[in-house]
Amino acid sequence: MSQEVKEKVGVVLFNLGGPDSQDAVQPFLYNLFNDPEIINFPGSFLFRKGIAKLISSLRYKRIQEQYAEIGGKSPLLEFSRKQAALLKTELGSRGVDSHVTLAMRYWHPFTDEAIADLEAVGVDRLVLLPLYPQFSKSTTGSSFKEWDRRIKDSGVLKELPAMKVSSYETFEPYLHSVSKRIEETLARFPEDQRDSVVVLFSAHGTPMKLVREGDPYSHQIAKTVEAIVAREEFRNEYRLCYQSKVGPQKWLTPSTPDVIEELAKDGVKNMLIVPIAFVSDHLETLFEIGLEFSHMAHDLGVERFEVMEGLNESPYFISALADLVCDRIGASRN
Repeated sequence: MSQEVKEKVGVVLFNLGGPDSQDAVQPFLYNLFNDPEIINFPGSFLFRKGIAKLISSLRYKRIQEQYAEIGGKSPLLEFSRKQAALLKTELGSRGVDSHVTLAMRYWHPFTDEAIADLEAVGVDRLVLLPLYPQFSKSTTGSSFKEWDRRIKDSGVLKELPAMKVSSYETFEPYLHSVSKRIEETLARFPEDQRDSVVVLFSAHGTPMKLVREGDPYSHQIAKTVEAIVAREEFRNEYRLCYQSKVGPQKWLTPSTPDVIEELAKDGVKNMLIVPIAFVSDHLETLFEIGLEFSHMAHDLGVERFEVMEGLNESPYFISALADLVCDRIGASRN
């Protein structure tokens, strides 16, 4: 039987956020490009707001059209809310009284809303848990910096030490949840074709500038992939590639479209895409991979192109998140 934790544990799930309507697309993009961790060059603080306004005004109509293709808004908040509710239930089954809230970086609910929520409820301990398995300055780093900025203006909450989960790229329960999703997706292929399926681990790319500055993201992505393919049940040929390049800078390579084209030219007919840096489906998985890359692959002669569903409400993933919380607060996992 689980050891009961009598204190109320506040758990903050961090994520990017996403526009919840067509009207929210432009301000969401403005918030994204106004982040010092996104637009960062010498003297950029003098121009960042203007740059963010310009980029968002130039791009929002095209991005609105993309969201229209997947239902008119981002599903990220809905998935994150479900994950929060399921995590609270899972922690409760382990004897942990918790309040799980969301802190989105670029659209509601923002970090200050999460802080207000926790203060209204009252918590005794705090765990900050990003829904980014791999750490990058532009994702987890940005969210943690925003938390540190906002918490200074809080009441009693600022007196509580926050236990931060920086990354969990090779955390066994997380790896298990991804492996189970891969197995489920492979099962969509005819049994006699499964060994011929090439698995593409597609991660959101970052500028090489970040890599040169020591950002650990690309190395942690590689560690995650290496750990998954080392598991006994993984037997397929695989590639690691990167998507979602923006702007003229050099980004991580190879790009996912280039790898799809290369494999198609080599005669590969069956591909499975694993969105390895994402734990929830959103624009990059549903539109960029699910529509754009899928159409491209079929045009190049690929016969079967399957996209792994995000971890979303996977019970294995929810259990992994609960394990991370329990480990931080010194509670039993079972």
